[in-house]
Amino acid sequence: MKPADIRIGFAPIARPTFDLGLAHELTRRVYQQLDEAGYQLLGGQALLMDAAAVEARSEQLAAGAIDMLLLLQASFADSTMALELARALPVPLLLWALPEAQVGGRLRINSFCGVNLAAHGLRRAGIGYDYVHGAPEDAAALTKVRDFAVAAGVKRRLTGARIGRLGAPPDGFDTCRVNESALRQQLGLELRHFELPSFFARARAADAGEVTALTADLRATLADFDKMEPGPTQGTLGACVALKELAREHNLSGMAVRCWPEFFTDLGCSACGAMSLLSDALTPCSCEADVNGTITQLILQWLGGAPAFGSDIVAIDAAADEATLWHCGLAPLSMADPEVQPSATIHSNRAEPLLLQFPLKPGRVTLARLSEATGQFRLVIGGGEMLKAPPAFSGTSGRIRFDSGAAAAMERILREGLEHHISLVYGEHQGALAALARQLDMPVLRL
Repeated sequence: MKPADIRIGFAPIARPTFDLGLAHELTRRVYQQLDEAGYQLLGGQALLMDAAAVEARSEQLAAGAIDMLLLLQASFADSTMALELARALPVPLLLWALPEAQVGGRLRINSFCGVNLAAHGLRRAGIGYDYVHGAPEDAAALTKVRDFAVAAGVKRRLTGARIGRLGAPPDGFDTCRVNESALRQQLGLELRHFELPSFFARARAADAGEVTALTADLRATLADFDKMEPGPTQGTLGACVALKELAREHNLSGMAVRCWPEFFTDLGCSACGAMSLLSDALTPCSCEADVNGTITQLILQWLGGAPAFGSDIVAIDAAADEATLWHCGLAPLSMADPEVQPSATIHSNRAEPLLLQFPLKPGRVTLARLSEATGQFRLVIGGGEMLKAPPAFSGTSGRIRFDSGAAAAMERILREGLEHHISLVYGEHQGALAALARQLDMPVLRL
């Protein structure tokens, strides 16, 4: 998500008994930094110093559909104005405390103490907030603002988003179960259910022109495409067209698909290639009807502005400090190692096409999982380096070095009984994920 997509409500508060000249100057510099970063700023630089000014600013910002409120403590003030703004604007709230130059003489702004009062008042009122402490040009402070802002934008997009679930998780896959009512209450998400038989009928009747276009694209992209059995291959591409139609018709942000056994036994093909193509086109799909996996991919996609991938962790080599991520063949094509041509292949267990086969490209990755292992939502967060490595298995695979180390990651996964699917996106987004967890009032577990 880019700064230009995020609407920040700006509210600098102050008290006239402090150094208003300095408060105005610091406010100007903060505003300038945010403006130059590209955010949509609503609310001007005028200092808010009484109830009437706060009411007017609240009305202005409420009309602007802001993603977050940035309350700048331009000078000391008691908690009254902060509480009024927070109650009027139920969006993620970030408090900014400005450092005081300790050079003797007058305490000119006393910003930190003001934020301390605001934080206490908000805490007692049960209102969530986050904070940043730093000068207007402080790089660490601006990074924290960016992470908070991106998280607020994702939180806004989650509210009202729809996930489609096609079929139910296979028996014994409790890792793919989901608390639907908790999704609505805590994340604001809606789940739409679809049955496999009616979907298969739609896939069989998929538009021939769209299937032909997909065939031409993949023939030009994938090695061995023409070696695949035509009937099942066309079945997978018909399923791809049908999934796209379903997402468009029902305004779905992502899909969780029961990919076996019925895709093989009833439709006669694999679902993996279809889900790969949709994920690469920014409609994330997870296998085994894993709704929370799809939601995690969606969050990572919005944070990173790029496709995400839901994977198994299938091997841990503690001695080499490496782990292997793998799935049958549903990773987005954009994640392929650019030095290796992707190929078409068959499912390793069911021997049906169409799957996409390639090693994951090297680079920095962020990992996450919306987890219900405790019965309550937690956000699992981790990071690592995807290594350049040959394919470990057929399908899509990558070798990763976790920031925490392979042994520590294994210990956390198995001791905590985490789900067997973990999602990843390229880039470093752990700060924004942690900010999102706080905004959702969700505990964090570090992988």
